Amino acid sequence: MRLLEMTWLETDAHFTKQPAVILPTGSVEQHGPMGLIGTDAICAEEIAWRGADLADAIVAPTLAYAPAPFNMAFPGTMSLSVPLWQAMVTELLTGLTGQGIQKIYVLNGHGANLAPLKAAAETCVADVRIRSWWDFDQVNQLRKTWYGDWEGMHATPSEVSITQASHRVIDPGDAETPPQKLTPEFIRAHAGDKHGPPDEHRRSFPDGRVGSHSALARKEHGALLVETAAACLAADFRSFLES
Repeated sequence: MRLLEMTWLETDAHFTKQPAVILPTGSVEQHGPMGLIGTDAICAEEIAWRGADLADAIVAPTLAYAPAPFNMAFPGTMSLSVPLWQAMVTELLTGLTGQGIQKIYVLNGHGANLAPLKAAAETCVADVRIRSWWDFDQVNQLRKTWYGDWEGMHATPSEVSITQASHRVIDPGDAETPPQKLTPEFIRAHAGDKHGPPDEHRRSFPDGRVGSHSALARKEHGALLVETAAACLAADFRSFLES
């Protein structure tokens, strides 16, 4: 069930029996030559919608705008500052708890969201569980099997596969050529989207891919990734309700 498509009476009836909600979070930023600008939001949203159907849960509107300052040198990227985004999330969580919501399950699709999400959750009186869709073991096994080290860090073939399944397939063009492979040290240092200033970031990764071979993406991979992640989400959400 999608909150945007429900009446307040329907919402009230559902929350009375299940005072919990799923909140997807993503970003609006470049995702390389093959990736849609809304990739992170789309991935979280598609998986949340499918998982909510399995768990009989309500999905709140996706928080698409997010911190993505490192990608601002790429046209189309729209970024909020971390303090502003964290304050917005804090107010939304507070508003939900004020309506009696006891459990808030955040399904994330953007690495830079994690630190401010955790900070906002610490101030919330409700129980908040934060998961990124790639956290689930079954999902990671698929990513590792299909892409190995070429999954990389940004404009990944797994997320591009999901948008191919849900929206459209874009011809790889020059992205058929693999990008620069990342070292383990780089990955550790830049986890959580800890990238440099926009101009420097674009100079280092001129087509927007950060170690990710997007051309390995397949529509059929995306369909299975959504199905697998949704099943994992539904199971995790049920356990969250019981905790």
